[in-house]
Amino acid sequence: MRTGDTLADASVMAGGYAPAMPADWRDYFALLKPRVMSLVVFTGLCGLLAAPTAIHPVLAFTAILCIAVGAGAAGALNQWYEADLDAAMKRTANRPLPAGRMDPGSALAFGTMLAVGSVAVMGLAVNVTAAVLLLASILFYVFVYTVWLKRRTPQNIVIGGAAGAFPPVIGWAAATGDVTALPVLLFAVIFLWTPPHFWALALFVRTDYASAGVPMLPVAAGHAETRRQVLLYTLPLLASSVAPWAMGLTGAIYGLTAVALGLPFLALAVAVYRNEATDPARMTPEKRLFGFSILYLFALFAALVLDRWVLA
Repeated sequence: MRTGDTLADASVMAGGYAPAMPADWRDYFALLKPRVMSLVVFTGLCGLLAAPTAIHPVLAFTAILCIAVGAGAAGALNQWYEADLDAAMKRTANRPLPAGRMDPGSALAFGTMLAVGSVAVMGLAVNVTAAVLLLASILFYVFVYTVWLKRRTPQNIVIGGAAGAFPPVIGWAAATGDVTALPVLLFAVIFLWTPPHFWALALFVRTDYASAGVPMLPVAAGHAETRRQVLLYTLPLLASSVAPWAMGLTGAIYGLTAVALGLPFLALAVAVYRNEATDPARMTPEKRLFGFSILYLFALFAALVLDRWVLA
């Protein structure tokens, strides 16, 4: 704990977010949600590398940097808007704003600057199509998911998950200037992957969401319904992951990897469905599915790039 955190906690409890000490680089970096950004950057890079059109390495680096900065901007604006929710949940209470290490104005200015800058550079240096898609992903995450859906409906993560599905489409568009069937299918994979991935987490941190008044599915509909939805979303996820191979858009390396990864994903989803525990300590299947789902997406997209390079 950094010096001043105790005073910061008192400030939050009093209903304010006045910083007890100036924010440093670690706080600004935390606003970017770096763990989330890593997956965004990776899938964006894979979309770019899987595209059939070569792109100059400098432009490729610029495009991926813009995707990373745009994702960070969305994360910063999300934390600015949700500081009160973050303060009410144990796993997010030490973020810069609820912990009182940064004032809201600085977070808003930082996020806005990154959003405008990333879209402008993408449009000027790469192409307008990629810039429009990047802008759409930021606006969708901030206004549709964060502002509109998060506090209103248990389907927030379903609709809002579209924001996280944009990166491979943006990467593809950065290389080609257009969007075709394969990036749309990659969008569908991430879109359908998000509910089982996120609900697995929400099941064992349900108390946090309940205390903050966020209507995540386990809070609004209970454990059993959430587990049923995890399994139901897993089925179209696995179908969409195999679809590029079935449609002849990828080769066997990607297709067989999709099948090999899909089987344990399905087995874990079934284990989650069968689990009746309400105590987080007994939610081993949920924790395993959450962990495996991250590996699943990284491995699936890595196979896409490998498949493309072998075919080339």
